[in-house]
Amino acid sequence: MELQKMNGHSKDEGFDGLDVMAEHEEFLPNKTGAKKEMHFTDFEGKTSFGMSVFNLSNSIMGSGILGLAFAMSNTGIILFLILLMSIAILSAYSIHLLLKCAGVVGIRAYEQLGNRAFGSVGKIVAGCIITIHNIGAMSSYLFIVKSELPLVIQAFLGTNVNTGEWFMNGNYLIIIVSIFIILPLALMKQLGYLGYTSGLSLTCMVFFLISVIYKKFNIDCPLEEEDHPNVTVFADDHAAMNETGDFCEAKMFTVNSQTAYTIPILAFAFVCHPEVLPIYTELRDATKKRMQGVANISILAMFVMYLMTALFGYLTFYGAVESELLHTYSRLGFKDVLILCVRLRCSWPSRSPSPWFCFRETCFPSFLLQIRRALLQILFPDKPFHWARHIAIAFCLIFLVNLLVIFVPSIRDIFGIIGATSAPTLIFILPGIFYVRIIPEDQEPLLSRPKIQAACFAALGFVFMIMSLSFIITDWVTGESRSGGGH
Repeated sequence: MELQKMNGHSKDEGFDGLDVMAEHEEFLPNKTGAKKEMHFTDFEGKTSFGMSVFNLSNSIMGSGILGLAFAMSNTGIILFLILLMSIAILSAYSIHLLLKCAGVVGIRAYEQLGNRAFGSVGKIVAGCIITIHNIGAMSSYLFIVKSELPLVIQAFLGTNVNTGEWFMNGNYLIIIVSIFIILPLALMKQLGYLGYTSGLSLTCMVFFLISVIYKKFNIDCPLEEEDHPNVTVFADDHAAMNETGDFCEAKMFTVNSQTAYTIPILAFAFVCHPEVLPIYTELRDATKKRMQGVANISILAMFVMYLMTALFGYLTFYGAVESELLHTYSRLGFKDVLILCVRLRCSWPSRSPSPWFCFRETCFPSFLLQIRRALLQILFPDKPFHWARHIAIAFCLIFLVNLLVIFVPSIRDIFGIIGATSAPTLIFILPGIFYVRIIPEDQEPLLSRPKIQAACFAALGFVFMIMSLSFIITDWVTGESRSGGGH
């Protein structure tokens, strides 16, 4: 989002100007004349390779990690592994397409690629898709606050029962958090100070993974009510599975009504594509090959973390795992200190930023600022900063997100809808059609193999979107939703 300094440039004065200049800039050619060495013309990136990997990993990682064990429980270990690996590989290929486009036109903003490919319509579409995705991301974080903060309060009060007081109502709590924490931050013009929390997000996610692994070897399956008096009783379908004797057996392949949410959850968990080009801009000695290496390592690191979290979360609760993994641990009782520590981190509505790259997907207010910036580019592209617009957009967005979180019954539905719409659009559809439109035909004819692959890649995104939405809507209509939505 917004930095106080970015390679010596003021964020408010610099980054919006970069987007405008980017449409008219090309990379400087190498003096040898043999091949063109790609460099940005406005300033030299100063971020190291390792820090760029950290930044991109931090932008990939998010609340989607909490839904992965649920996804594995509805596909089985082998099928989940295949799907996770496929989404990771396709994400890396998608980044390749974006970098190739940026290498031709010298643009380092996702929305500006849309403008270059389809004019103002393309810019508006890309901005709207990014806005929808960020609203979904904000909703998922606030849903975690709604789900987990009441349990934290119960623990501090020393009770294992929600007694019904207003301060244990998740809906009231998100409104309070939004008014007294999120709104003041969102109204600020600068969020550069958030950079001081560098590394906290990745550290907390590693702590969460360690906790999940540790709990696997300290929780017996099935959870018995007499041994754990504070547990939540399993739903009827879980009890039926238990009677068959295979409730605590890991499934290698399985398909049910909830399997439809798997690909959307995985796609939601790997979206980082709007952040790729700004990170490319900041990379020292930036080349496509070097940035692709950053992307490959980041995706591989998140692949390992996601797989470990899903596997050990699933092997802890098997078929009883909920769509929000952390909420499943409420069955351990309110006095579990380790889970309480994780909840204290996850119920705070922020996603800590990386050192020099906190102008993208860093915390809840930063999500909001990114949306506001996109809306300003679409609705008021030539207007100077005005406090009335600044405040009005913040109020409207926070109000909208609170409504979504209050009325959406499960975080699974947020993962599903956003993962089935904006995620495949950002990962598959837009990079594919951008590539076809932007790469000159004298370099690659329309029927060349790379462009055919890109077109097929975009078509695959449409297939994923249509199939996922169809299955999800069918699941809603038939009313076969699984209990335990994290609320």
